[in-house]
Amino acid sequence: MLLISTQFGEGLIESALYRLIEVALGGGVAVMVSLLVMPEPAHGLGLDAAARMLDLLARLLPKLLAGFTQELAVGETTRLQQEAGLALAQLQTITTEAQRERHVTLLAAPDPAPLARTLLRLRHDIVIVGRAAATPLPKTLADRLGSPLTHVGERTSAYLCESAKALISRGSLPPLEPSEEALATYNSEVIALHREGLTLTLSISEVEQLFTLGFALEQLHQNFRDLGRCVEEAMPPSRA
Repeated sequence: MLLISTQFGEGLIESALYRLIEVALGGGVAVMVSLLVMPEPAHGLGLDAAARMLDLLARLLPKLLAGFTQELAVGETTRLQQEAGLALAQLQTITTEAQRERHVTLLAAPDPAPLARTLLRLRHDIVIVGRAAATPLPKTLADRLGSPLTHVGERTSAYLCESAKALISRGSLPPLEPSEEALATYNSEVIALHREGLTLTLSISEVEQLFTLGFALEQLHQNFRDLGRCVEEAMPPSRA
């Protein structure tokens, strides 16, 4: 650089000063781009990954609940479980990267960590449902609980799908009431079975299966409340 500077009528010191300014300007532009431009794509990728996971859970849950009244489609549910696990791992990787960018950015950005943690809990709830659905319930219980479980599956699946759409479109959140009403109907039917003494003849494993299902559904709906809050908080401020 110093050798060719004299060919353009510049002195050595003047040429070195110009090059120093050019390097400093280029570095400043690179820093500003990394601080102001890059965090938004990372955050957007995180929302898209979360939406994909919600969509997978929405497809998986009704199939698992059907396993309490009929033979479980093991191949399909296993495939969806694996895809959901991969989607969660991808989301966690993107969340970690988004958090790094959030710490250095000059702009305020939503924290993606609460949404990722809530999706992890939802994933655990659905894994519990899947384990309990390994064998159908006794026919007496399956006949009574089949319709309420179908409604729970439909309503919860719809809530998950609409939450995924809200993340993609950065739109409004779905109402939780239909899903809660379906769960209340299921719980009422379980209480009626207890009152009629139909659960007294169940084996220990069958009692555990029914209890595990009820526990998982309650946890699922508690996490749905957190999901709504986290989805809203994860929206970019200008689009919330």
